[in-house]
Amino acid sequence: MIRRWHWINAVLVLLFSFPLHFLYQWTGESPWVSWFSPVNESIWEHLKLLVFPMLLLSIGEYFLYGRYYPNFLPVRLLSILTGMAVVLLSYYTYSGILGTHFLAADILTLVLGIAAAQVFSCHFLHTDCFTSPWSQFQAQAGFLVLILCFILFTWYPPSIALFQDPSLL
Repeated sequence: MIRRWHWINAVLVLLFSFPLHFLYQWTGESPWVSWFSPVNESIWEHLKLLVFPMLLLSIGEYFLYGRYYPNFLPVRLLSILTGMAVVLLSYYTYSGILGTHFLAADILTLVLGIAAAQVFSCHFLHTDCFTSPWSQFQAQAGFLVLILCFILFTWYPPSIALFQDPSLL
């Protein structure tokens, strides 16, 4: 049952990511919406398409079954980070080899990131890994830091390629 929910979750994350991509523009560039919706075409902003749908669905999952798993929060945080890493690695690998990026390949990197996150979560949720109280604390702090980074770096991006809008270069 949990495995099936993980794949349903993967489809839902992908479906939520498409309107989320345009939500900032649709709301007249609302500062509040910028916290969880991309404000430009940088790869950092596009990571929001994976992170925030997964985070939202994780809240629902917690109440459905997650509370019965002592490692739910740490596994979910690590699965989101895994998905982010896969998106970044696949994007920079293919665009570095080709010298450019393509919309279809960009979407594929998101699909790969979502799939990797779900595989990680499905595997580790059924283990005794990350069940200590310290792991719980680290996961809660990790989620807070991740959300704060997205908010902060949206408006004050560091001067590196990850945060730069390629359409403005």
